[in-house]
Amino acid sequence: MEKLKFIDLFCGIGGFRVAMDEACIENDIISECVFSSDIDIHCQESYELNFGHRPAGDITLVDPKTIPDHDILYGGFPCQPFSIIGQMKGFDDTRGTLFFHIANIIKEKKPKAFILENVKQLVGHNGGQTLKVIIKTLQDLGYHVQYSVLNALDYGLPQKRERVIIVGHRESIMFSYPSPMRPFKPLSEILEKKVDKKHLATDYIKDKRKEAHKTAYKLSIWHENKSGNICSYPYSCALRAGASYNYLLVNGERRLTPREMFRLQGFPDTYQIINNDTQARKQAGNAVPVTLVKAVILKLLPYVATTLDMTNVLREYEVEYTKS
Repeated sequence: MEKLKFIDLFCGIGGFRVAMDEACIENDIISECVFSSDIDIHCQESYELNFGHRPAGDITLVDPKTIPDHDILYGGFPCQPFSIIGQMKGFDDTRGTLFFHIANIIKEKKPKAFILENVKQLVGHNGGQTLKVIIKTLQDLGYHVQYSVLNALDYGLPQKRERVIIVGHRESIMFSYPSPMRPFKPLSEILEKKVDKKHLATDYIKDKRKEAHKTAYKLSIWHENKSGNICSYPYSCALRAGASYNYLLVNGERRLTPREMFRLQGFPDTYQIINNDTQARKQAGNAVPVTLVKAVILKLLPYVATTLDMTNVLREYEVEYTKS
């Protein structure tokens, strides 16, 4: 049986990889990641530990011609400023941005489809002009392209994390984004029963939080924003790589453990976490929500996989998969 080949750009710790592997297993598809890339050494180490091969480094130093042929391209490209974009000149506008290197690979290798991910703020950046140039660049490469802002909270994860998901495919297909699939997993299934004392907030922090806020929930995650305002919900606000260590507290009392943060992003407990809390926080905060992109992949797979020489019949995508 022919393998469905994909590449994983700006792969981080492998959120797209986990989602793709799970989606293919559910559909009896044999897939293979033929190339991955991330500049962060610690992410490379985590990726290698969990998937058995080390990602290439700086993508700007990789010649697109050397990347193996593939069916699907995945890329959670960094949201660095797109100051050069604005005149709708396609490649000329995006040149100098990291997105340009994705576009260059797509131009050279012509995959059947791609899924790109970025922060939701990309939609409104520069009055929407930035996203228009990105979409036009991809369309000019011969792809049908659409985008949507999706929330991890709508796809089974107890984390409010909104991301713009850009999907492109060479063939004209009836692709549509997955419908919301609530309810999300309860925090009781995410949070660990016992945690190390190092995760406890100081008495000063706890007292300050509880003086300023009363929660309506028995189990909640408290969030303090940059203005000092506190709110609490039966889910987490978005994990952030560079936020204050105490900006999210379980019941206003303790910080999240690395395993809890990885669970909030949809990573299974079989995923091995390198024993460094600082790096784990950063990696979880930068990761793509696994169940969100898995839902999108499951909608796209039937169209991409049926072009291969496969004898199995793909099961129709079902909302019920999130209940398992």
